[in-house]
Amino acid sequence: MFEQYTSAEPVAGIVACTSLRHVADLDDVLDRMAGAVVPGGVVVVVEWAWERFDDATAQWCFARLPTGDGDGWLDRHREAWQASSRPWDGYIQTWSQNEHLHTGQDMMRGLRARFDTYLLEEGPYFFCDLADVTAAHEQAAIDSGDIQANCIRYIGYKLRRCVAGIHA
Repeated sequence: MFEQYTSAEPVAGIVACTSLRHVADLDDVLDRMAGAVVPGGVVVVVEWAWERFDDATAQWCFARLPTGDGDGWLDRHREAWQASSRPWDGYIQTWSQNEHLHTGQDMMRGLRARFDTYLLEEGPYFFCDLADVTAAHEQAAIDSGDIQANCIRYIGYKLRRCVAGIHA
């Protein structure tokens, strides 16, 4: 786990893929990342903004789940939500609190405070877990306003130096 990682020397880059939302202390981990990267080094983050997993997006996903074993993470959410007898928004909020998840907004705020943003994109997240849905299909649903973009893709660089508020 990066939360316990210490490096003898700074590294050229760090990749965090669907992991930051789970860390106990987001600011500590982001500080460790910033400290572990050489000046000019790169940080690549792919994350799920779970707070955007609203009712419309959930229903869109659930309608496209593959038939079969029903053992995927989206299947488990659908079953837990149905068993809860709660509205989707209440279910997902309680689930995220129980899991101690950080929001995409908080992760991006922390990254932008520590790194120069080169790329920040939002887009498809669920297509890999859905039947006959491609990234393009999901993007079309996002573009039409049917669902929200849940994936965050971020690339940032550690500042080489900062003098009187001027970054170089």
